[in-house]
Amino acid sequence: MQKFSLELLFHIIGIGSASGLFYDGSALFLISDNSHILYEYNIADKSLSKHPLVNKEYTGPLENIPKPDKADYEAIAVKGSDMYLFGSGSAPGRNLIAHINYKTKEVFPHIDATDLYLAMQSFGNIDAENFNIEAAVNDGDTWYLFQRGNGPVKQNAVFTLNGTIEDTYFQILHNSYRLPKINGERAGFTDAVKVGNTLYFITAAEKSSSTYHDGEVAGSLIGTIDIETMKIGFTKVISESKKFEGITLFKETATELQFLLCEDTDSDSGASDIYLLKIPKGK
Repeated sequence: MQKFSLELLFHIIGIGSASGLFYDGSALFLISDNSHILYEYNIADKSLSKHPLVNKEYTGPLENIPKPDKADYEAIAVKGSDMYLFGSGSAPGRNLIAHINYKTKEVFPHIDATDLYLAMQSFGNIDAENFNIEAAVNDGDTWYLFQRGNGPVKQNAVFTLNGTIEDTYFQILHNSYRLPKINGERAGFTDAVKVGNTLYFITAAEKSSSTYHDGEVAGSLIGTIDIETMKIGFTKVISESKKFEGITLFKETATELQFLLCEDTDSDSGASDIYLLKIPKGK
């Protein structure tokens, strides 16, 4: 692969523990794994808006939710104007999918993914201790859910689901992957985005064997999967010190793809750094 570039683009005050993002051409939408908020960052005027993902009857905290109680939203998938935020499934209480129209901000009832996640665990031969959904991509009636291999047996996988998400009724296909190591630690999927017929994914490596507890960061890489063959095209380490958990397409030219990445520092900081990653197109 030819040379890539990575630079800090935005420092957003008011959101910590960023775990996913989506760029719609003018605004940047972000989620945090310890909040019930959809964050909207207006790039032009550098302002941040907060949109609750729960109804008015909810009386619990919206932000900085304690780890045992958080919904752990780790993945964003967008279908039209509908945005779906997937809980990781890594612990009880993390099996919900939030649903919001990101244009009108209308909030719909949460979708209970418990049965779907159990079916995926059975189909992929992944036990509860290793199950951890960290990325979601929509392509019409097809959904790609990425299993992060940061549990004891490092099971990285992509589930291809065909069906209707509101009913959580799908035909399921499963592909497992052995990703490279970074600084001696096995990488695990953290997010993905579809560009053309290719899934561009990012991973992080940590010195930990738990889907629940964070570990010392060993680095991040980017790679591709061809959606026809579901085979990996390339992987490239982009940082040996940062844990990137979100990726979205920012700009596309004839020769280059530009992505925005969000970093999760696993800290209580109320700020998030957004990076610009440029890579040669078709590589």
